[in-house]
Amino acid sequence: MSQDAIVMLKADHKEVRGLFREFQKASTTPARKGRLVEKIIELLTVHTYIENEVMYPRVRALLPDLEDDVLESYEEHHVADVLCMELAAMDATDERFDAKTTVLIENVQHHMEEEEQDWFPKVRDGLGRKALQEMGEQLLAAKKRAPRKPMQPSALKKTIDAVIA
Repeated sequence: MSQDAIVMLKADHKEVRGLFREFQKASTTPARKGRLVEKIIELLTVHTYIENEVMYPRVRALLPDLEDDVLESYEEHHVADVLCMELAAMDATDERFDAKTTVLIENVQHHMEEEEQDWFPKVRDGLGRKALQEMGEQLLAAKKRAPRKPMQPSALKKTIDAVIA
């Protein structure tokens, strides 16, 4: 039995939130924080890829009333991607590492809350169960081919421009 797209994306959100909480524990060492951020970057890179490649283009095509929401989501992903690229190049002992990670966490939490509380219900109502299950299969396939490290800005822009066009 296939899982619908929204259930899958919410599961990703839950996993990312768990890593965020672990990072924010005061007793976490710099080495542990570095490993956590590596995992956060990997999960966010895969997650934003599958949303950018599958979810957002399909929703944009099928539910044109949500186009502004989709475009905002692309921009929120862009901010997260830039922060992930910068964090990937930093050492956990860098004086700005914790601050930059905190900004990433705040931005991603805002994005996830917006999706879960506002956007996902609209998508579920507009598409229905069968379409979301088909999209879930497409998300699974995209996850297999998704990059695990942040894309460089030029490659990311080309991907977003191609999807939007």
